[in-house]
Amino acid sequence: MAHSYLLFDFGSNEEAAQQARHRVEGWIQGFRLGKKLLVKFDRGDEETAGAGKPAASGKDAGSDKQPIVVMVRLDFSDHEKLSHQRWLERIPSEELFRDARPKIIRQGDADFAGAAERFDALS
Repeated sequence: MAHSYLLFDFGSNEEAAQQARHRVEGWIQGFRLGKKLLVKFDRGDEETAGAGKPAASGKDAGSDKQPIVVMVRLDFSDHEKLSHQRWLERIPSEELFRDARPKIIRQGDADFAGAAERFDALS
């Protein structure tokens, strides 16, 4: 299986993050990708505190909003390497995603295990 994670930091722009989610969900439905593309939000809030992230407390609770990170997991089988590569290139090049400081984490990268754990901890 070819797994990769794409991380997009939308800062505090909830509207742009929601547009990105709608775009990915449109691709999933339009191209019949099923679970080959999954999208989740990491807002850095208390819900993810149990997953190795500290909850906001004391003086941090009143500070600016945490950045909204949209995580996209690509999960293609080995015989779909070309499709996997095309989506890896397409998504970050889209205007909506380009400005969100895209980061690609491929299987075998040092950050891969952490990204997988972070993605799985999100609802």
